[in-house]
Amino acid sequence: MKRRGRRLWSAFVEACSTLKHSEPLPGFCCHSCRLEGSMRTLVGLLTSNRALLQLEAARCLHELSHSEQSAVAEACLPATSYLLTYLSGHSSEFIELCLYTLGNLIVESEAVRKQLLPQGIVPALAACIQSPHVAVLEALGYALSQLLQAKEAPEKIIPSLLDSSLLQHMLLLMQPGPKLNLGVAVEFAWCLHYIICSQVNNAMLLSHGALPTLAMMLLELAGAVQRMDDVGLELLACPVVRCLSNLLTEVPVEAMGEQVELRDERVVAAVFILLQFFLQKQPTLLPEGLWLLNNLTANSPTLCTSLLSLDLIEPLLQLLPLSSVISVLVLRVLCNIVEKGPAYCQRLWPGPLLSRLLNTLVLSDTEVVGQSLELLQLLFLYLPEAAQAFLQQSGLQALERHQDETQLRDRILALQQTAIHG
Repeated sequence: MKRRGRRLWSAFVEACSTLKHSEPLPGFCCHSCRLEGSMRTLVGLLTSNRALLQLEAARCLHELSHSEQSAVAEACLPATSYLLTYLSGHSSEFIELCLYTLGNLIVESEAVRKQLLPQGIVPALAACIQSPHVAVLEALGYALSQLLQAKEAPEKIIPSLLDSSLLQHMLLLMQPGPKLNLGVAVEFAWCLHYIICSQVNNAMLLSHGALPTLAMMLLELAGAVQRMDDVGLELLACPVVRCLSNLLTEVPVEAMGEQVELRDERVVAAVFILLQFFLQKQPTLLPEGLWLLNNLTANSPTLCTSLLSLDLIEPLLQLLPLSSVISVLVLRVLCNIVEKGPAYCQRLWPGPLLSRLLNTLVLSDTEVVGQSLELLQLLFLYLPEAAQAFLQQSGLQALERHQDETQLRDRILALQQTAIHG
């Protein structure tokens, strides 16, 4: 989504009027850059030595940058090198405007990106990240996030970014504390998300402490929910949860135990606080939170223990009826717990788990039923009394309705054999 920045655009003609231009400028129109010489005139004003005129010319370019037509972005090409140069200026308002304009042009035009990359847009952005002005940092995060979404980003942009100081500063700006700014954190969290998804060098992100930073951010978000200080929180929660989920998959199984922050039961508690928040305020984010819980518990007996110790199984089971997607994710988390062995299964028994699983077997969704079958197979393997209870509660009859489904047939036969013969 393109941004207008914090200031509204003033009509270019009004700016010229303020500066006592009695006649309209020849061949120029703010809403069309196709008239002969119009962009040349605008660039001339942008590069003049009159600060107010420069600012209004930049605002006009900013307005043009909102066009969805790539031809308009490419018509602005002559101005982009000047916008890049002005990032090293002294006016924070002017720098902010240049950053938002560049961000809008970057996302729309490959030609703009091709011109700016060799001119050093990554080092220029790296210099901006040391600005003391919050508005500049937020605009920088926006421009950078647009750049990182380019199709050529993994090959041509992200390696340069990782070679600069941007990553270290981004992680610093995402550190919880009194100086944390929501708008800035949101923009850089999305930047981090695009970097992680590129898989260019996630080992470098891990070595720079991205995982503990994200874990602390998760705790901060949960704390904000508990303090009822949650206005706009979902804007930050979404990229933070995605970053943490995706980065967890990059951690070797044998190294999970070394991640001190991820052995803390507060992480699991924080996920459940956010799940409740999503349920009330932004249900579309529930799958994101459950995917994170799945990745946290997949290779961590410690966090599986935390789920049991904090009595979070019942709240988890309550999410099952919400949708097929959510059901599958809840069942995967439960599989993560059960597969840890008999001791974990014993802590789930007796309880509501079996009756909830029997309810899922009456559904027509093949993926949900398949995930339930996998969970039951593990449960019967480690807990023979669960298989006996399954038989007593007409479990075999529940399986019969799915016997004609090719995708499930083998798993149903295997589960029947396990339930009957152990």
